[in-house]
Amino acid sequence: MRRGGDTRLQPGGGNGAGMSEAPKFSVDLSGQVAVVTGAGRGIGRSIALALAQAGARVIAVARTQKDLDELCAAAEGQMEGWAADVLDEGFYRRIEGMERIDILVNNAGGNRPMPMVEVDCETLDSLIALNIRSVYLTAQAAARRMVAQGKGVIINMSSQMGHVGSPRRTVYCMTKHAVEGLTKAMAVELGPQGVRVVSVAPTFVVTPMTEPMFADPDFSKFVFDRIPMGKLAQPEDVAAAVLFLASPAAALINGDSLKVDGGWTAQ
Repeated sequence: MRRGGDTRLQPGGGNGAGMSEAPKFSVDLSGQVAVVTGAGRGIGRSIALALAQAGARVIAVARTQKDLDELCAAAEGQMEGWAADVLDEGFYRRIEGMERIDILVNNAGGNRPMPMVEVDCETLDSLIALNIRSVYLTAQAAARRMVAQGKGVIINMSSQMGHVGSPRRTVYCMTKHAVEGLTKAMAVELGPQGVRVVSVAPTFVVTPMTEPMFADPDFSKFVFDRIPMGKLAQPEDVAAAVLFLASPAAALINGDSLKVDGGWTAQ
């Protein structure tokens, strides 16, 4: 969505019936096992499909069975759906109990934009639980399995808001800065044991959830004035970054954040 009517403001994740909705990449992840949380829609859906298209056996995690059924049907036999809540203690035990996990995409998260002076304790606590606690415990469970097998890649979904500040997003910025700190610390600790830990930090991504926000001309101007490329990310743009970081091409990238932000944080 550029000012002036760029047709890129169209939901890129979609609900199509085939693997064609995933981007085409020349990455071979055959034989690897990947777990993607928050996989039911939007960015997570696109990431799960991209990993499956690259040959990985993908375990897609989401709370809604219908979303998982549609996603698994689109993945043409490369995917298994887990209907689970990342806030649930049983979910972490299930991850730790896996026979093998090569890739974790720690994607589940959320936001409730509001002025800082209006943030209530329920909003604060719920976003900390979802965006920090669940990310930590999911990564911890996967790390235990990866350390035992001597290799693995953990990709934490951060945000450009993990690198800057923004009005009405004090809690979200705080949680995503925490994700960036966690990524660095895990990378330093787990790197010697063969486990890489990285993050992906997108700008605003076109999804059915974010699209209505841009009906507000003031918000739209605020966003596009800060993106030098003048366009939003598509889910496939984020999936491409994840696929690269999961691949052998990124074998020496550890503890860093790949920003998919059109230049927002370069200013």
